[in-house]
Amino acid sequence: MNREEALHVFQHSEQIVSASEVAASIGRMATAIRNDVSEDFPLVLSVMGGAAVFTGMLLPHLDFPLEFDYIHLTRYRNTTKGGPDMQWRVAPAESVKDRVVLVLDDILDEGETMAAIRDRILAMGAKRFLSAVLCEKQIPKAKPLRPDYCGFSVPDRYVFGCGMDAKGYWRNLPTIRALTETM
Repeated sequence: MNREEALHVFQHSEQIVSASEVAASIGRMATAIRNDVSEDFPLVLSVMGGAAVFTGMLLPHLDFPLEFDYIHLTRYRNTTKGGPDMQWRVAPAESVKDRVVLVLDDILDEGETMAAIRDRILAMGAKRFLSAVLCEKQIPKAKPLRPDYCGFSVPDRYVFGCGMDAKGYWRNLPTIRALTETM
């Protein structure tokens, strides 16, 4: 990984969502989440590392009492295609028991990662599981779940920015971009 590779990725992409569109969508999601769970004292879990930026943008809008923590389950490992094996780096804490749990992630692609998270949290005794994603990729394959809250539907292309990366690069962008070629 180096600067030239990162610039090559950027140069072979196009913006599909502007920074102002991201901000407006996060505001809409925050309102919906507030309406649904503000009285439940939810446990909000951020999926590291992709959801770090999305979480940082969304949490200040959730102006009600909540508890916050993080989890880390990965399939991608700095590639543009998720592998079949999932690796828990940080599993949910026991504090999920009898709680409304809202999991934040950057993107719902095939849904396998979020489904594994849901299954683990519900098996640990959560009262209710909800998911919020910045993006949901529109793919022709059935998914094991749909997000409860979603900022954007994006095309079946590799997208990055706002916490999502392309080969480990560009999580820091305030916009969402899509690769214009296979990398």
